[in-house]
Parts: sequence; C-alpha cells; structure tokens
Amino acid sequence: MIEMLQFLLDFILNLDEHLVELLQTYGVWVYAILFIIVFAETGLVVTPWLPGDSLLFAVGTLIAIDSSGTLDIGIVTSLLIVAAILGNTCNYAIGKWIGPPAFSGRYRFLKVEYLRQTEAYFVKHGGKTVMLSRFLPILRTFAPFVSGVARMHYPRFQTYNVLGAVIWVTVFLGGGYLFGNIPIVKNNFGLVTLIIIGGSLIPVAILVWRRRRDSAE
Repeated sequence: MIEMLQFLLDFILNLDEHLVELLQTYGVWVYAILFIIVFAETGLVVTPWLPGDSLLFAVGTLIAIDSSGTLDIGIVTSLLIVAAILGNTCNYAIGKWIGPPAFSGRYRFLKVEYLRQTEAYFVKHGGKTVMLSRFLPILRTFAPFVSGVARMHYPRFQTYNVLGAVIWVTVFLGGGYLFGNIPIVKNNFGLVTLIIIGGSLIPVAILVWRRRRDSAE
C-alpha cells in the first residue's frame, strides 16, 4: 500500500517526465492511455485518486514542447472532452442502477428519507453541482454517481455534463499549452502541480467547513 502511494505521488509530481516517457514508448497510443485515465477518473466511483486537473495541464505542456508533433492539441482536446462526458455518463448510470436497491430499506444507514433529500437537492441544485464539480477533485468523481442515485432528470444532467466537460478540459489543457512552457513553470513543474492540486482542493475545504459550521449552529 505504501509503495503504491509512493508511486502515485511520484507519478503526480513528475507528470511531465512520465508523460514524455509514455510518448516515447507508446507514440500515438498515448491518445488511448489519456482517454482511459480521464474516463476512469470521472466514470468509476473507485478511482477518484487518479490525476485530473494536473494531468490535463501536464498534457497541454507536453504538446507545447513536443517537437515531434505526435500529439495534436485539437485531437487531444476533443478526445478528452468525449472521455470526460462518457465518464460522467457511465457514473450516472451506475448510480441510477445501484440507487433503488441500496435504499430499499434493507440497510439501516441508507434510509429512504436520505434518498428523498438527495433527490430534492438535485432537483434544485443538480445542474450547478454537476458542472462545478468538474473543478473539484474527488467530488468530480462522486457528483455524477449521486446524480444517478437521485435520478436527476437525464437531459438536464447531460446538458451540464457536456458544458462542464468542455470548460474543464479547455481551461486546464489550454492552460498547460499556453503557460506550461514558460521557464519558471517548466523548471518547477512539481511545485506547479502541487499548487494546481492544492488550489482545486480549496473549494472542497470551504464546503466542508461551511457544512460543519451550519451543523454546529
């Protein structure tokens, strides 16, 4: 377990180097590898630990500095937007499939009233939650799942799913492409990665703090 955490930390902090190695080893197959990572990070409830924002930024940087021209910014952007959309769609379907049996009353801690509260929340705030969660690690993975459990109106879910995917991929991939090759960023890529991850977690910390404050009042 410790070795796995060390490997994951090394992979995240040295994403630029690992992506270069992947590109040199697998060439155009990196398209498929990136697709699978983004799809899994957004589409499988058990993989919220995979890199998301930092990966997109690193990929944008790699494309900017890659003299071989193996990766095309337009193709990668389109491909990862599709991966993000399909990932959320898969997660929604899993939640919708698991939801009714889980809240059937057989499990004490999964009460029907909790499901009703969740459904009411997603009726009111579901669209905003699905779109904004794209920029929040961990919540990005769980929001579409809970949307499915709450049986959020599917066309509404997909509208915000697509909009969120387009903005998320464009912002981070484009950010890496435009700014990742700046010397100060390039020479301190591990630190920049930590800043991206830390910055993404700030809204999560604020949400948790507000929830605890409201519960205490």
